[in-house]
Amino acid sequence: MHILVTGGAGYIGSHVVKVLLEESEHNVTVLDNLVTGFQDTVDRLISIAQTHNKTLNFIEEDLSNFDKIKTLMEKNSFDAIMHFAASIVVPESVENPLKYYLNNTVNTTNLIKYATQNGVKRFIFSSTAAVYGEPDSSIVGLESGLKESDPTNPINPYGMSKLMSERILQDVALVTTEFKYVTLRYFNVAGSDPDNLIGQSTANATLLVKVAAQTATGKRDEMYIFGEDYPTPDGTGIRDYIHVVDLAQAHIEALEYLEDNESDVFNVGYSRGFSVKKVLDTMKKISGVDFRVESKERRAGDPALLIADNRKILNDTKWKPKYDDLEVICQTTLAWEKTLKGVEL
Repeated sequence: MHILVTGGAGYIGSHVVKVLLEESEHNVTVLDNLVTGFQDTVDRLISIAQTHNKTLNFIEEDLSNFDKIKTLMEKNSFDAIMHFAASIVVPESVENPLKYYLNNTVNTTNLIKYATQNGVKRFIFSSTAAVYGEPDSSIVGLESGLKESDPTNPINPYGMSKLMSERILQDVALVTTEFKYVTLRYFNVAGSDPDNLIGQSTANATLLVKVAAQTATGKRDEMYIFGEDYPTPDGTGIRDYIHVVDLAQAHIEALEYLEDNESDVFNVGYSRGFSVKKVLDTMKKISGVDFRVESKERRAGDPALLIADNRKILNDTKWKPKYDDLEVICQTTLAWEKTLKGVEL
């Protein structure tokens, strides 16, 4: 099978490519504009491919260049697409919604169009828990989590841009013979490759665990808690943190799922959450650094609680998480951060 991975030089996409190279016989082509992805990541993935006697094809291109994407799809016989390329910063989406609707929804729509026109039969879509919006603010039954069947009501343009893409996939699959998809709704992705070969390299990061690792290694003088007045036990937001390698494996299982099943939607998380303060305490423990943390007001578009009900993906696919441990998530993030050069932020 020939798989096109869009955004494959980025954080999540690169981990999926690494698993594909190491654990499958599929041919892989990575497409990335290298705006938030990295050439160094591509080079490392090419080296991993060579270690496994494979060839990794890399194309530097932006999905907004519709004519070039059309030509790419026509000239290659892709059997499947794993689509990661997107803008993902929630506060930025509130400030610049058009960027998110254009980059996430419009570009995805065009990619789906050319996929169906050129015989692509499988599409794995990178979605988000942000499609659910703000769950019930009364903190009851933290362990139950959000189900795939729960109402979707995004409270920020990022979540809405992803939900719109989900609906487009759904509608297109209904009228396109043999075209099937799996939508994976990620919860909070964290951690890094345990082999320490790839990781999240973005300097100006926004993901909590990454920012904590940057602060622990002295690249930031301090970091912030955005809101300590949420209706949670310690007043800070609670999230379901999933290790990026477990998330990567979910994509492989999703592709296999489509061999014998129809299109579907799955949450990908651990069905348990940790508060911001708990995550920071864990990073301080792992790093041995009591780094400085300041409090600020809540950010626009941030819900108090997001936890997955993951029973569907556990029951219906072969996905079995291996890194469901907050300390492991912090350890692997910190180990990767120590390999990165960088200036103070």
